[in-house]
Amino acid sequence: MTSLPAVSGIELIRLLKSDGWQEGRHSTHGRTLIKRFGDRIRVTFVPEKSKPLPVGTLMAILGPKQTAVGRRGLQALIDKYGL
Repeated sequence: MTSLPAVSGIELIRLLKSDGWQEGRHSTHGRTLIKRFGDRIRVTFVPEKSKPLPVGTLMAILGPKQTAVGRRGLQALIDKYGL
């Protein structure tokens, strides 16, 4: 199992936007990101923090109920677009 890199909310938002996610609503705590997959729409909320996100929060965002990117997908995004 690969370990997760320390990623801030701002970096994660930038990575997801590079991968085709669109900005939705803004709030004082973070940003909603939206992406269409065929007839399905996925929505996630990412806290806008400059500190690294806690592992549990990061895994929830990358999990199947939100972005479905996963650990390997996050590493692929980092390799492709950089931090």
